[in-house]
Amino acid sequence: MTNAITQHQDFLVDRFALKVTARLNESSLSHDITERLRVAREQAVLARKKVLVLNTATTSSFSGGAIALGGDGLNWANRIASALPLLALIAGLIAFNIIQMDDRARELADVDVQLLTDDLPPAAYADPGFSQYLKFGPPGQ
Repeated sequence: MTNAITQHQDFLVDRFALKVTARLNESSLSHDITERLRVAREQAVLARKKVLVLNTATTSSFSGGAIALGGDGLNWANRIASALPLLALIAGLIAFNIIQMDDRARELADVDVQLLTDDLPPAAYADPGFSQYLKFGPPGQ
């Protein structure tokens, strides 16, 4: 549907250009005006080429759940630069995991140190509030 509309618009633009060209060819214009028109036409063609090159370099295609940028601009430096955020994310997750494991080991070591160095009656180990005692210490401290 969109392709048909685009083709129709292109046809209308081409038809208009042919009409304008025919009118300009019929009339005799001064050399100054024809030169200005020629320069304007060349500038328009160059601008159109720049837009086409820019659009070609930045087109993207979506297929099968992956999006890929088109164009020949992906050299080895760009590929490495595009992989850096992923590598930084992986390094951050690994560092976070190591820190969490160290914190957990430190907490368990603190509980073991408190159990081995504190004078507690044997009944305290069976008490359901023993973990609260370890967290907050003996009452009165």
